[in-house]
Amino acid sequence: MTGWIAAGVMLAAAVGVVLGERWRSARLIQRLDAMLTAAMEGEFSEASFDESRLSALESRLARYLAASALSARNLQAQKDQISALISDISHQTRTPVANLQLYSQLLAEQPLTPQGRRCAQAISAQSEKLQTLIEALVKSSRLETGILALHPEPGPLAPMVARAAAQYAPKARENQIRLTVGPTEGEALFDPKWTEEALCNLLDNALKYTPDGGSVTVEVRPYEMFTAVCVQDTGPGIPEEEQAKIFGRFYRAPGAYQAEGVGIGLYLTRQIAAGQGGYIRVNSAPGQGSRFSLYLPRG
Repeated sequence: MTGWIAAGVMLAAAVGVVLGERWRSARLIQRLDAMLTAAMEGEFSEASFDESRLSALESRLARYLAASALSARNLQAQKDQISALISDISHQTRTPVANLQLYSQLLAEQPLTPQGRRCAQAISAQSEKLQTLIEALVKSSRLETGILALHPEPGPLAPMVARAAAQYAPKARENQIRLTVGPTEGEALFDPKWTEEALCNLLDNALKYTPDGGSVTVEVRPYEMFTAVCVQDTGPGIPEEEQAKIFGRFYRAPGAYQAEGVGIGLYLTRQIAAGQGGYIRVNSAPGQGSRFSLYLPRG
């Protein structure tokens, strides 16, 4: 009888130990989950946890999350400073750039030698390039810092595609490029203003790299979860090793140094797509042209 009692006591003690360990493990998991949730919501504070009662794992995680939160705050502060600096530069250079453009136009109207006329044209082109660069920098920095917010809303894509194509029809005719608008039926969740800006960047690139006599096609392709706005050109194509790089800020492909532009259009387009829950893809090969597809969620 005594043996049975002893065995029962030992069994109860073992069960108690197991239950205690399970309770402590469940409590640890709950605390870690709460810490991670607070960190993801941007509300983590190491002072919220009593380190004297934490396990070594909890303590190390708390220090890591606190350091991560501090790094995130420092990074945001740096982004804000960069955005403010770019805005100041934009404001301070607006008048000088406008004056450059004005004086280059006045100079071009004067009787000049052929060399002088070429110089006046170069001044005008470079001032316009500078203005484009400044505007693109301001837009990208404000998108990155959230100063300019995207406001996606459900709607048809056809009107936006038609507006963008109409803007570039004169440039296509000037360069003897056939600009075709294919099927545009389809809806998506998108910001009309900024998505039009992204599509214009794609059309501008396509016309820029398509030789005279080539063609550019823009169309809408609906899929199950996304609707794609595609721009196909008959340009030189992009090598596979370059395709991941072209969306970087200021990146210019080795063979594109003579083309106009500052290398920020595709970067800005990717930012606009990502800000709406979408993405951009490129399908291309040397000698076979390129197709850029802007994927937008269907809502």
